Amino acid sequence: MLAPRFLIRLINLVTDIVVGLLGLRIVLKILGASTAAPFVTWVYDTTRPLLTPFQGMFPSPELAPRLTLEFSAVFAIVVYSFVGYILSDIVRTMSPKADSGGKK
Repeated sequence: MLAPRFLIRLINLVTDIVVGLLGLRIVLKILGASTAAPFVTWVYDTTRPLLTPFQGMFPSPELAPRLTLEFSAVFAIVVYSFVGYILSDIVRTMSPKADSGGKK
């Protein structure tokens, strides 16, 4: 079985990557980044499946032409962070406690 510490680190790493990419998407949308740039297209394409469960939940107001605030992405960050925390906590709770060091 995988060591609980490794599993918790893996969960945190995946959660951090997901949250980071979604945060980057929010910043690019707010700043009106051009989809002609390959990096911007990559970020939008990569995060699209992560946002699918949350699409249409909230309006995405245009702050100015091409400047959009995606509340669904903000909500997705909250949800994915919460899920990552819960999964880490479950692993931590279910892992065997460290030996007391030979105390009787």
